Amino acid sequence: MFMTVSTSEKQVTKPERSVIIETQNLSKHFEGLKAVDEVNFKINAGELVGIIGPNGAGKTTLFNLMTGFLKPTLGRIILDNKKNIAGSSPHKIANLGITRTFQLVRPFKLLNALENTTVPHIPKSKLARSSTLKNKATWSLITVDLAEKKNYPAFILPHGDLKRLDFARAMAVQPRVLLLDEPFAGLSVEESFRVERVIREANEKGMTIIIVEHKLKILMRLVERVLVLHQGQLIGEGTPKEIANNPEVITAYLGTEAFDFE
Repeated sequence: MFMTVSTSEKQVTKPERSVIIETQNLSKHFEGLKAVDEVNFKINAGELVGIIGPNGAGKTTLFNLMTGFLKPTLGRIILDNKKNIAGSSPHKIANLGITRTFQLVRPFKLLNALENTTVPHIPKSKLARSSTLKNKATWSLITVDLAEKKNYPAFILPHGDLKRLDFARAMAVQPRVLLLDEPFAGLSVEESFRVERVIREANEKGMTIIIVEHKLKILMRLVERVLVLHQGQLIGEGTPKEIANNPEVITAYLGTEAFDFE
């Protein structure tokens, strides 16, 4: 079975994809504050989805719930239409194939890029030879165009390289679902282009990717679908063009200029 999805310029026919992750009434309350409030959405396998919203909308809290860093007040997170992973530990969720990056990159500063990227392999490869682990880590660095700096200690790497190193660490265990928390924050135009290319290539190879980002021009040309959070609630969902013309979303962002992304 096939379905037709729209882009900004043309119609593209893609095979229908199964749901890989779904939230059901997902909520997180902090002493009365509803940081995430009964959020429901579905992500298809192989999809590239953006999540946007004003500061304090609940985007990072949502990522923390999806990766086990927070336990929900209520609701479920269903993996592969069968397994509820809400409240599971970050380690268990990572073993199920869901990994993430963070707004603030915190590598092991005294380790070099290769060593930093080797660390995520160890739990799944306890009996592997050191050379095998290094080969896997090197491949992760190659995928993010950082292999030439594999021997550089993390503390001397510029911000753009650290962002890609965080990406390499998240991709090191070959996740099925990758959550990127503001991957373009603080990057130059050239650095943003390199990160965008890495994301596209990973998605083209079948990886499901969900991105939280404030740089809307980059995000809107990159993703195929957008979810909008405001005050913990999902207020919009659709293609970039549909979201750009959604009155409720425009009001939440206090002006149409935020969506001048074409």
